[in-house]
Amino acid sequence: MKKKSMNSNTVLLLITIVLFVVMYAIGCVVYHNKGFDHLQTFLNILINNAGLLCVACGMTCVMLTGGIDISVGSLIAMDCMILAVGMERLGMSAIMLCVFVLLIGIVFGIVQGFLVGYLNIQPFIVTMAGMFFARGMTAVISTDQVSVSSNEWFVKLANIKLEIPFEIGAYLNNKGKLMIPYFRIPVVISLVVLVVIFLVLRYTKFGRSLYAVGGNEVSAAMMGLNVKRTKMKAYILSSFLCSIGGICYCMNTMSASVAQATGLEMDAIASSVIGGTLLTGGVGNVFGSFFGVLITGTISTLVKTNGKLLSSWSSIAVAALLCFFIVLQSIFAMVKEKKK
Repeated sequence: MKKKSMNSNTVLLLITIVLFVVMYAIGCVVYHNKGFDHLQTFLNILINNAGLLCVACGMTCVMLTGGIDISVGSLIAMDCMILAVGMERLGMSAIMLCVFVLLIGIVFGIVQGFLVGYLNIQPFIVTMAGMFFARGMTAVISTDQVSVSSNEWFVKLANIKLEIPFEIGAYLNNKGKLMIPYFRIPVVISLVVLVVIFLVLRYTKFGRSLYAVGGNEVSAAMMGLNVKRTKMKAYILSSFLCSIGGICYCMNTMSASVAQATGLEMDAIASSVIGGTLLTGGVGNVFGSFFGVLITGTISTLVKTNGKLLSSWSSIAVAALLCFFIVLQSIFAMVKEKKK
């Protein structure tokens, strides 16, 4: 049974990787004259989606158990508002606020995880309540758009440019100035999160428990796994990673508003599904989710680079891909049933 699951996972992951490579290659060919083939374009995709990558990693962990978390977008909005208002209006330490935001993520996850894991309430209902609560609390904190500019430490950290060594991928702009590709701190944070979660899922008992619970709860319980506690830990991890993503998101936008990160939960779910995570649980990989984030980011960049298409076309393209991968998942499920 494990071998079949891994085979399905591998095939879905390969499809995702090939799709990204083909899509990006087409963009490099079609928009060569607009600089799409520059290394900085790829790095900008990582910079703009660093927060989403953290959220997608947490979403993957939840979806592996067969659950879902639609509160992540609202939680990020609340995190950003706490950071912005705390630094700009209350003059609080950025480090202390970041720690506070991470603690909120843990508490948020404990509440949702307890309701889902121990009280057996449907994840969609629980996280929808969490979504409304977090978005409402964001408005309670402030209804204004708050920009982050006075906290020197946070501003400097957000504006640090980590240049690619040896001027790899450097190019001359229209004014003849040498442009050296760079990335920012949120990219480093998100990639560290990616690697850590990959190692956790692959080499720890907790990671194997997530796959087992998502594959078959009854079998997992018969093997001696605490299904309720595993589910609770999955939601705690998801909210904690969401708060890390919130810090990255705030570094990128340097602002906060009530409407911030609207729809981000759907982007995270789409990235995970496109990356090969089954909606029914038991199959998935965070590196697949990473390429799912790259695909959604590439689609958005292609639309912006074109300049003539409405931004809504990126949503339409992501929706089409999402449907495609859901159909693929259904096909794999039917094949798996026939082989039993």
